[in-house]
Parts: sequence; C-alpha cells; structure tokens
Amino acid sequence: MTDESGSHVDRRSLLAGAAGLVGAAALPATAARAATGEARRFPPNWPDPEPYGLADTRQDLWTRKDNSFVLPLELRPRDRQLGRVWMRDTYVNCFVVDGRPLYVATGTTRSPGLPGAGPWNDGLFIWVARSLRGPWRLADTTGIRPGAEKGKVWSPEFVGENRPGRTVVAPWQEYWTDEGQFGKRGNVWAPEVHYFRGKWYIVACMGDHSTKVGTFMLVSEGGVEGPYRLVEGNAGKPFGESFIGGPAFIKPGAYFHIDGSMYTEGDDAWLVLHNHLYAKFRDDMEDIVPATGLPKFQQRPYTPEPYLEGSYVFKHEGKYFLLHAAWDRVSENGQRYAYDPAGAGRTQYQYDAIVAVSDSFEGPYSERWTMGVGAGHNNIFKDHEGGLWATFFRNPAFGYWADPSRSGDAAVAGVVRLEWTGPSGGRLYVKRRGGGRSD
Repeated sequence: MTDESGSHVDRRSLLAGAAGLVGAAALPATAARAATGEARRFPPNWPDPEPYGLADTRQDLWTRKDNSFVLPLELRPRDRQLGRVWMRDTYVNCFVVDGRPLYVATGTTRSPGLPGAGPWNDGLFIWVARSLRGPWRLADTTGIRPGAEKGKVWSPEFVGENRPGRTVVAPWQEYWTDEGQFGKRGNVWAPEVHYFRGKWYIVACMGDHSTKVGTFMLVSEGGVEGPYRLVEGNAGKPFGESFIGGPAFIKPGAYFHIDGSMYTEGDDAWLVLHNHLYAKFRDDMEDIVPATGLPKFQQRPYTPEPYLEGSYVFKHEGKYFLLHAAWDRVSENGQRYAYDPAGAGRTQYQYDAIVAVSDSFEGPYSERWTMGVGAGHNNIFKDHEGGLWATFFRNPAFGYWADPSRSGDAAVAGVVRLEWTGPSGGRLYVKRRGGGRSD
C-alpha cells in the first residue's frame, strides 16, 4: 500500500526496526530463543529444485480456491456474453487517498469481436473499489467524455484530443493499416496505475502491432479517471532505445523495451523494464535519465537465460523483490520442467512468477525461485490492512491454460494471497497449504 506521496506504508517494518535495536543488545540465549520463535511464526523456505533453473511445479504453488479469487469487476456491454472481464496482465494496487483506501485494477483487454488483444484493441480501462472484494466499479469517466464508454481512460482513438503543448496520443501510437497482412493494427497492453506525489500515472506498452513497440507513460490532469496526457519523453518514441526483437512482422528499428513498470520510494521514482533494465525518472516525471544506455539490475541469470517479461519491483520489510514472468517448458525427454529458452523438444507448460530478493534496488539479487505456478506477469501489493497479495491472469496463449478444456477459465482478473517466510527466510510464495510445511 502506498500513501499519498507514493511512499510505501509498512507498519510491520516500523516494528521490526524497533525490535532490531533491542536484538542488538540481546544475550546469545535470548537470540537463540528468538530464532526458534521465528521458525514457529513464519512458514519455511522450500529447498529449490537443482540445478538452478529448474521450475518448482508443486501443487501448493498453484492458485487455488482456498488462496485466490477472481475480482468481481463491473461488466461492460462487451463482457456480458462471457459473464466476466477478459483480461491479461492483471494489475491491482491499493493507495491511500484523502485518508481512505482506494483500490485500482486494470489490465490488457480485447475489443468486441476479437479473440485476443491484437492486432488492435481499443485502449485502457480502470476499475476502482474501496475493498479488495468490491464492489468494483468502472472509473467514472462520464464527466470527461459524455456518451463515451465508461471506464476507458486512454485509447489511440483519442488522438483528436491533441492540442498544442498537450499530446494525448503520439503519432507512433495511432491506429494504422498495413498492406493487407493484418488490416487495422495498434494495440496497448500491460498497464499499471500509480499514485505518486499526489498525481496519477499510467505506465503501459504499445504492443507488437504498433508502428513502434514499447513502453510509455501517461499523467492525469485530474483524478484516477483522468483526463490523461502523454509525458514529454514519449512524444517521438517509447522509453529507451530500439533493438532487434519481437515477432518477425515487426519492422527493424520499431522494437523497444516492453512491459514497463514504475517503482517509487519517498520522492523518487524509477522505470523498470524487461531485459533487466531500469532508469530513474526526472524530477518533473516527464522523462527518464538517461534516455538511452540504461543500467541493468545485478541478477543471477539461468544458464542459458530465457526471455523474461513483466519485470516488477516490490519492497517488503526492507528487502527488494524483483519479479519476472518466465515460461516453464517441459522437455519431451524425461519430463524436465525448467525455465529454458524455446527450442526443439521443449513445450510451454506454465507462465510462472519467478522472484529474487536483494538488500538494494539495483542488486545484487539472490538466485530466483518460483513464487507462483501459472501466475506470471503480475504485481505484488498490500491491502489496506497490510495483507500481501499478487495478481494473476492464467495465460491463454500457450500451455496449460490454452487447453480447450481450461481456456474458459483463462484470461481473468485474479488475486492470490502471499506468505512471507520471515526475516531469516526472506521469501514470498503464494499461500501454501499448511503454511508450506511438509510435516
């Protein structure tokens, strides 16, 4: 949970700091008793599969009815046939605004009549609630665009709102039509909503079917409902620099760093990108510094390192947790589950959340572990009572949730409870049965 300045509120860390002063002067016997008490209070870490890079597929790390639920988001007309909101890259957070908790939810959604979020979709929607259980209502945008679809806060179709000195949609974000391969193109995905220094921000990504593919940021000139405009640093391109990547239909030079996220601490804010990159925002929040040549997190990669997505940083009890989404691929020879790169004889199985921990934002980070099976491309947040949660969406593109027998339960706005293994263990897992104990 964040306060109105964007800083993270953690009552337990304040208590832990006070306890640390006492612990420094404690006798060895007292320390031993404290360690024993900690072991009883917190669930244990699990031994990691070896060698490093194997995936942990134990059932306790799955999202289940006893540790998770799908948010009851208000339906739009397009959602009524399905009976729920179709969503990828689910994002949820809790902020304190005017002394009250405000929950926000968003994600990648699809346009009516399309099976997914490409080759085009129609923008970003936000839902709000006072409780995690709801009721969840679409953000009230009717005062900004009377007669337009409620809850839609940004879309390439808003290009007509551009004015001198105020860009809402840049040329590289507009819809376009190709030479006949896909037709109408231009999609936006993986949005996050942040409240920082009393302003609302959205960090999102123009997807693979855009004229430039990469991360951008919007800032609200009002409340969480907007109206939003594009920051100055994205007028001509996404954040960072272009490189060769993405599907073959992306033109050379059009692919930038995707899946951008924001991390804030005190009065400072950072952009977090896939490919292990980060950058600090300027004080005016209109661009990053440096604009190119971005630094990298110090990590312990797998050998070989696969393609990772959905990077996100979360701070808890003085530790920095770096999340990635990785495909757990099962090998045809011997049923080996691992975070391997794509290759012959390897089949995508689950889109997992993997995590590493560090004493500092930049790293070095620990070896990664599997936080949640099938819970990849997510974020961690605290509810207004300090409870830890993560989001999930069940990737319908490949693997387990693409199976026709399960695809009806994929692409959801889900949240799952997390458990922390204490100061000594220092890990986060989805809440396991029996607190993760094997006895």
